[in-house]
Amino acid sequence: MIVEMKVPSPGESITEVEIATWLVGNGDYVEKDQAIAEVDSDKATLELPAEVSGTITLKAEEGEAVAVGQVVCLIDTNASKPEGQDTPSLTEKPTTTPAATAPETSGSQTYATGSAAPAAKKILSEKGIKPTDVTGTGIDGRITKEDAINAVPSMGSQSSDGDRDSSRTKLSMLRRKVAERLVQAKNETAMLTTFNEVDMTAIFELRKKFKEEFKEKHDVGLGFMSFFTLATVRALKLFPAVNSMIDGQEMITYNFQDISIAVSGPKGLMVPVIRHAENLTFKGVEQEVKRLAIRARDGQITVDEMTGGTFTISNGGVFGSMLSTPIINPPQSGILGMHNIVERPVAVNGKVEIRPIMYVALSYDHRIIDGRESVGFLVAVKEAIENPEEFLMDNDIKKALEL
Repeated sequence: MIVEMKVPSPGESITEVEIATWLVGNGDYVEKDQAIAEVDSDKATLELPAEVSGTITLKAEEGEAVAVGQVVCLIDTNASKPEGQDTPSLTEKPTTTPAATAPETSGSQTYATGSAAPAAKKILSEKGIKPTDVTGTGIDGRITKEDAINAVPSMGSQSSDGDRDSSRTKLSMLRRKVAERLVQAKNETAMLTTFNEVDMTAIFELRKKFKEEFKEKHDVGLGFMSFFTLATVRALKLFPAVNSMIDGQEMITYNFQDISIAVSGPKGLMVPVIRHAENLTFKGVEQEVKRLAIRARDGQITVDEMTGGTFTISNGGVFGSMLSTPIINPPQSGILGMHNIVERPVAVNGKVEIRPIMYVALSYDHRIIDGRESVGFLVAVKEAIENPEEFLMDNDIKKALEL
């Protein structure tokens, strides 16, 4: 029996995905539930498992956009597993693309080098580019219309000195969506950024004193994110306009704090959400940050885990950033940027002292957040970080850290 495998819906409102990577080759024998492909939606990368066991025939190429419900491969369940053949590693990518390994009986054509579709030829002609100068990404190297659109005319004769090669890589669907949202935020919001500096001395002292005990009891580190997350929750309660969004001609203000945290994943920037952060303790925040970061790193994050946040925290300091103006994550109205910590000379009670200082930034939508709210929010974060025992721990450190 031939089973048609169709693209499942990865989430509400998603109508198409992109075949990012085939994890098997054409004609391979696959086991039921074996991951056979990675597919990109505009929100996440997901694995596509085999529905049955059998020999697979691929019907879509890597990089191809396919509609939800479209057939992407066939599995022949009558085929038996070849003797001595092991199931391919889930992380091992086949050495050939589906098009290159397609059986001769599939009816696929073989195109000469530089062969181009009619629409592609017209575009290349208008650009003054020879088809032989373009590397095609279509079946058997055929130049597609998209290849022609992306082709760049030669910049003249190349110097023989040094390596002047270049490469062209198609952006993943997730990366294209991130780019679209960033441009949307710049174009559709009245974005403004305000800055402040935070003395991290108190947190350094707390972590030095309790981090080992905290880790031993809770099996997670006492990092900076729990302090900043809880400081943000407190500030959002004091200035609810920052925890709001515009919907047409109305402003929606939330009485809960779902904090999005920007993390770097294998497919680019991802923003998983810490749900109901207002109900979490230091232990709860650190455990959730660790869980989400691991899932993002391993490509297991789901669409649901990245939607619905009311405010975002971005920590560019882990990459060494001193100062930046983070871009709002629409439809949210604010984002807090953390940066690296540097020892700086500061005036303390009329004397110069060396203190660990972090610059913080708040980018906000000025359409609904005024200067009073934005500056007040950042000051509230600053005072909570500089005096966490009073503002975040209710003057009981042991109880707050659950030690």
